[in-house]
This record gives sequence, C-alpha cells and structure tokens, in this order.
Amino acid sequence: MFDTHKIRQDFPILSQPANGKPLTYLDSGASSQKPLAVIEAMDVYYRQYNANVHRGIYQISEKASAAYEQARKKTGRFINARSWREVIFTRNTTESVNLVAFSWGQANISAGDVIISTEMEHHANLVPWQQLAARTGATVKYIPVTQQGYLDLDAFDQMLNSSVKLVAVTGMSNVLGTIPPLDEIIRKAHAVGALVLVDGAQSVPHMPTDVQALDCDFLVFSGHKMLGPTGIGVLWARKEILADMPPFLTGGDMIKKVTLNGCDWNDLPWKFEAGTPSIAEAIGLGYAVDYLNALGMDNVRRHEIELVSYALERLSQVEGIRIYGPQDPAVRGGAVAFTLGNIHAHDVSAVLDGDGVAVRAGHHCAMPLHDKFELQATTRASFYVYNTPEEIDKLAQGLERVIELFG
Repeated sequence: MFDTHKIRQDFPILSQPANGKPLTYLDSGASSQKPLAVIEAMDVYYRQYNANVHRGIYQISEKASAAYEQARKKTGRFINARSWREVIFTRNTTESVNLVAFSWGQANISAGDVIISTEMEHHANLVPWQQLAARTGATVKYIPVTQQGYLDLDAFDQMLNSSVKLVAVTGMSNVLGTIPPLDEIIRKAHAVGALVLVDGAQSVPHMPTDVQALDCDFLVFSGHKMLGPTGIGVLWARKEILADMPPFLTGGDMIKKVTLNGCDWNDLPWKFEAGTPSIAEAIGLGYAVDYLNALGMDNVRRHEIELVSYALERLSQVEGIRIYGPQDPAVRGGAVAFTLGNIHAHDVSAVLDGDGVAVRAGHHCAMPLHDKFELQATTRASFYVYNTPEEIDKLAQGLERVIELFG
C-alpha cells in the first residue's frame, strides 16, 4: 500500500521545523526532497570509493565506474529506453535542451525552417530554440494556451507543414499542471517529418514514462525533481539520432583517440559526456530511481491525482482565490498555481512561510504564460509522494490568514 505517513519517515528534512512550525513542503515542482537512501548512497561513495570513473585501473575507480554506469542502466530501464547507450548524463534539464539545440539543432535547422513550442513552456524549453532560430534564420512558433489551460490543438494543426523540423513540448506544465496529449502531438509532428522533444522535468518524476510507447525523439529531465540530487540531468534520444549528432562539449573522456591533427569521438553515450562527470550525483539518481520503482510509478500518479482532487476542492473554498489550469485532475499534474485577490504572490508566500508552509511565488520561469493571463506572478503549491491532505488543509488555513492580514 502507498502509505504516505510511512514514506515521510524516509525524508529527514520533513522532521525539521520551519520558523518554529512543522515544515509543510509544497515546492516539489522546483526541487523535491531527498530520501535517506539517496543521501546515504552518496555519502558512501565519498567515504568508501571516491575516485574518477573510466580511467583508473585500481579497485575503487573500477567500483566507482561500475556504480556510475549502473545508475545509467537503472535510468534507462526507468523510462524503458531500448538501450542504456541512449541515456546521456548532463547537469540538468536545461543543459539537456541546450545540448540538443547546439548539437542536433546546428546540424539540422536552417533558414526557413520552423520550430514549434508552446505558450506554457518553462524558459528552458523556449530560450534555446529562440537562440537557435536567431543563429540559423529559422522561425519559432507557439501553440496557444486556452483560458482553461489546454493547448489549442486546432491551431497546432494549422502550423504543421513540411517546414516544421522540431516540436518542443512539455510533458506537464510547471504552472498550470496541464498534461498535453503527447501521443496526438507526436503522431501529428511525425506525419510531417518533424522530430519531437519532450521536456519531462515535471512529468517523469510523477507518472510512468515509456519512451518507446511514447515514440518521441528526445526526452529531457532532471534528477533533483525526482528525489535525486542536484547537478544531474538526463537526455534520452534515439540511438540513431545520437550517432549522427556532433559532440556538444569536447575534451577528456568524450574522445577515443587524439593526435595533433585531430581526434576520433568516443562511443555512445560517452561522446556527449566531456570531462569528469557528476559521479556521486549519478549514483544518487540511481538510488532515487530504485526508491520510485519500489513505490510504483502508477501509485505515485494515483496519489498525486488524489492530492490534486482534494486541493482543487479545498482551495476553492478560500475567498478570492483563482486557480489556473484544467479543473480535471486526470489531465493535470501536482502543480496548483493561483492568485488571491489583489494580494501579491510574494506577500502570500511570506505569510505562509511564517506558518512553516513552503510554496513558490513568482513567474516560475514561465513569463510568456503569465503574460498570456495578464499576471505578474502567481503562488504555486506543488505536491509529491510525501505530501498529505492535511498539509493542503494547512495551506488553505494559511491562505485564510493571509486574507485576514491584507483584507
């Protein structure tokens, strides 16, 4: 059974107070907390076999190399990759997107081509494409977002033609919680010969992900949003695409042979991993994958739907609140962004912090989306495996106190 109260015991930080109150952490959309298994795995690496990988012909280096590559294989199985060689370790989702933009993009995008993104994207899935278009003479177009928080797929249909080379779309909006119909988007994009990149920073931690069934061409996500450490991200891409892509960064470990006249690239996946990698962080990610697998990603998703259902019902009782995004919990994730009358989001967050409730306030790296809704900022509560309905009650009570303070 999915026992949230038992799960919470695995997260040391949740037993610590915040401003003298029990910590209610509702900002997992920005970064998740870490279970003891992840923390201890990284500690063991540093204490017992800290060494560089792929280079040392001695025991602890070989142990570090094995642990690092085992983490890659775990991650590949977690998203059902065809091969562990399709899993590239980066620093984060942003670096993964930039790797594709510079490596694949520079080689395949030219003047007159079209890149399609959406109005609900995180800046990390907007700015690299804007910069790629500026360098190459391509054009970026955006699928509009409706007032209800859905993508306008009729407008998407009108954009599609043979000039479209890439569609870059979120797997789950970090503001609206919207889960786009990726199957339909990918099928339509492929029909005109376009590749599809899915930003899975929000979706991969919260629901089962199968890249083979999804049939996307690129998937990017971060370890720190899925119970793992910061400093480790993932790019998955089809092996045949990666094989044709030039390296993004060059230097040590991504080469097979170097002479004064040139070099030969290393095999996949190391061709894209220049220099000493984030070894401890990759190991931590592997243990985070183990933890999520033990919970069961279907159970993780089911728990999130229950939390969002309760949050939409409970928060709607707060006077003056406006919640953004779809009202159907089945098509949205655990990010609930809202405004509270004319009270600024930063004020809302500051008052909640006094009650030990940690939420996000601002534009959440999605300024175009906030411009769309004519908003300067929103407050966002985002949930994960360790959150409970009682914490949503505490959030609602805190919002009622905000109203009392600001009138």
